[in-house]
Amino acid sequence: MQAKKRYLLVSVGAGLLFLVYLWGLQIGEFHQQQYQYHQFPQYPQYHHQQEYHYYHQSQDVYQPQPLPQRSPSRPPRHWPESTQHLEPYLEGGEQEEDSPQLHHQHTSPRERRAIRDNIYKNKRCRMETCFDFSRCQSGFRVYIYPPQRGDEISETYQKILTSIEGSRFHTSDPSRACLFILAVDTLDRDQLSAQFVQNVRHRIQSLPTWNDGKNHLIFNLYSGTWPDYTEDLGFEVGQAMLAKASADVVNFRPNFDISIPLFSKDHPLKRGSVGYPTLNDAPPSRKYRLVFKGKRYLTGIGSETRNALYHIHNGEDVILLTTCKHGKDWEKHKDSRCDRDNEEYSKFDYQELLHNSSFCLVPRGRRLGSFRFLEALQAACIPVILSNGWELPFSEVIDWRKAAVLGDERLLLQVPSITRSVGHDRILALRQQTQFLWDAYFSSVAKIVLTTLEIIQDRVDSLVSRNRLMWNSLPGGLYALPQYSADPTQFPFYYAILGKSPLQQFTAVINTVTPLQAQISPVVKLIIAVAKSKFCAQIVVLWNCDKPLPPRNKWPSTSVPLSVIEGQTKTMSSRFFPYDILHTDAVLSLDEDSVLSTNEVDFAFIVWQSFPERIVGYPARSHYWDSSRSRWGYTSKWTNDYSMVLTGAAFYHRYYHYLYTHYVPPSLLTTVDRISNCEDILMNFLVSAVTKQPPIKVTQKKQYKETMMGQGSKSSRWADPDHFAQRQTCMNAFSHWLGFMPLVHSQMRLDPVLFRDQVSILRKKYRDIERL
Repeated sequence: MQAKKRYLLVSVGAGLLFLVYLWGLQIGEFHQQQYQYHQFPQYPQYHHQQEYHYYHQSQDVYQPQPLPQRSPSRPPRHWPESTQHLEPYLEGGEQEEDSPQLHHQHTSPRERRAIRDNIYKNKRCRMETCFDFSRCQSGFRVYIYPPQRGDEISETYQKILTSIEGSRFHTSDPSRACLFILAVDTLDRDQLSAQFVQNVRHRIQSLPTWNDGKNHLIFNLYSGTWPDYTEDLGFEVGQAMLAKASADVVNFRPNFDISIPLFSKDHPLKRGSVGYPTLNDAPPSRKYRLVFKGKRYLTGIGSETRNALYHIHNGEDVILLTTCKHGKDWEKHKDSRCDRDNEEYSKFDYQELLHNSSFCLVPRGRRLGSFRFLEALQAACIPVILSNGWELPFSEVIDWRKAAVLGDERLLLQVPSITRSVGHDRILALRQQTQFLWDAYFSSVAKIVLTTLEIIQDRVDSLVSRNRLMWNSLPGGLYALPQYSADPTQFPFYYAILGKSPLQQFTAVINTVTPLQAQISPVVKLIIAVAKSKFCAQIVVLWNCDKPLPPRNKWPSTSVPLSVIEGQTKTMSSRFFPYDILHTDAVLSLDEDSVLSTNEVDFAFIVWQSFPERIVGYPARSHYWDSSRSRWGYTSKWTNDYSMVLTGAAFYHRYYHYLYTHYVPPSLLTTVDRISNCEDILMNFLVSAVTKQPPIKVTQKKQYKETMMGQGSKSSRWADPDHFAQRQTCMNAFSHWLGFMPLVHSQMRLDPVLFRDQVSILRKKYRDIERL
């Protein structure tokens, strides 16, 4: 028994001594690593690049998988010191800092979690938990804090603020605000950037209505810095929403944050360069199948995919070009492929590749987002996205499967075969959708900002919000206001998609500005002619005259209901107010001095039923570019083409009354009302901006004349000698508002069958149109 006890004690003692020995070895190695670590901090990327990868495919988020660790027994690798830093290389719009600094080092997984937890303390925030809906009782209004002395605002952030100030959401009264925007520039939170703003935390938290960020929206394009590019903003966002580029699904708060695209400082404020429409491309194939041209990172985050692109480059229909020639010291760190890659890189022009390829590769850079994404959309080149974990821009409302190929970085070698498996019909559909999305949401800073605000507004009033059809079909969510209706069948744009037709009747709205003289007044004759139409449901006389309303017995008796109402404000814009009395889809807008027969009314309505999203009518006008004055001009000369159909005698959908009243900035409406002119031009601008198509002119029996009416309390606008000059000015003011000229020229005129044919008049349906 005693022998057994002695054996047990000896065994325990030996084990303890062995444990003490191992502990001593680890302490020694730890001190050695600490010494080496402090001696070579400027090259931490060679020590251990990245501990975890996050993958995102469709809607599934894969849990982090640890990468193989370096063996503890392996001696640490010593790398030569360098006193020079890598400089950023700007090529093709791709601008990313990639320079090591002496005071930076790799962050461990625990440190990255600490950073993430510090920034996203309210990671579980949703609209229901971190947003005060009571602030939005008076509507969705957005307030921008006034800038403080010493605030430096970048050109890009100023564009964002200008877009908000020019929108219908802006308010200068913070007590009416539903959403608050910072005057502090938070776009670039890379500490190595010249645009980095210091002391943001103190500036934000000192705001009187900050309230831990509740009901605040923060815009950000760049977060984190070299080498790990974490999503560190340098301050706590609290309960504020983030409109962020390169958003990671791990940190993204669904139904709260908004993913926006990465765009350059040169992105236009309003509409910039148009895309490349592919409606008439048949077949839709291009010279190249898949292309990419950009930087290659030799090490560090974002290097894995770009370093492997040469495996699928074939030099024929798959052109994937990379260069490691960026930074002053690139030659010191180049690998064996650099010289060959650089030589191949210089042989191809980037724009030529973009516009001659069906697919464009969009791999991640140092951050998840890339400028290549918007460049591909604009060029009608289908993006093939290789950026696992990237929350795509506006993914809450945009169905990217209709415009892009969502790839997986782990399956890079399968990308060429995937693109070759896409048929011509599918390629054409994808390319058309890229053009729609580019033009609707991404072609300017203003559209990116307005899309962000519209998404938030839909969240605030979820009962009156757009569905996916409205966001992903022409004309897009910015022009389909859900406050008018959340039902797509109530909009003229979706009739064809949904298999719906407009109602078979119309409402005539006659704008009246002069007193009713007698039963032979032009307005009385017009009422009688319109009332005889078999499609007329009712006639509404809009009394915009200063004189009192005439008694009912002064108006003619008609077979359809006749209503006389006073204008909302007795201004020119009031003729386009969305009155509750308008029940039919079609509205026939008439000036009181219009001269139309019943046949002309019937024929125009039949034509409009085939084009319910456009203006269809009689009096046509045109625009032109006056190169001598560098401005747009307006002409009433009768030529072979036109770009406007005036609303003095025209059909259109009643939705445009709502859009005119609630979408056009109040400043423009005030201008129109002040000069009592140009409301018809503004309506044409609005409809053409929505449809991207010209109006439609139909035949009439005689030239539409802008006749001078009798003198009254308000004489005819056409009698004003400044009338024509005012319309010239309006053309340029409206195009400045939109940022482009929406009017489209057309040479199409629709006539009745057998019009002017040498056959018996009895064989013609619309006989009165040919009579003088």
